[in-house]
Amino acid sequence: EVQFVESGGGLVQAGGSLRLSCAASGFTFDEYAIGWFRQAPGKEREGVSCINNSDGSTNYDDSVKGRFTISSDNAQNSVYLQMNSLQSGDTAVYYCAVVFLCHEGTMITPRWSGYWGQGAQVTVSS
Repeated sequence: EVQFVESGGGLVQAGGSLRLSCAASGFTFDEYAIGWFRQAPGKEREGVSCINNSDGSTNYDDSVKGRFTISSDNAQNSVYLQMNSLQSGDTAVYYCAVVFLCHEGTMITPRWSGYWGQGAQVTVSS
């Protein structure tokens, strides 16, 4: 079955860094684009970044451009999110999921429903 397991969250001071990991299984990893999403308290879940495992191309939400870097390892069926210069606004639960399209200028949206993992809590203190 399709599964996503997020890890690497934690508490960090503003300006600090964290690296999230997402282990995926249950599908042909390198044929799909994988994205990171986050949901802050009182807000809707939003797309943060995505990567096309077929060619390595990426897309980022404007709020994280220049600060976050997404990468993947097809051999490990894993995707990562290096988060630098963290701000209080980055506080959220972060999830990974397959995305429908991953192209610059397009909205990062999940392709499949019902396969969300537990997420990784990221808390940025100020």
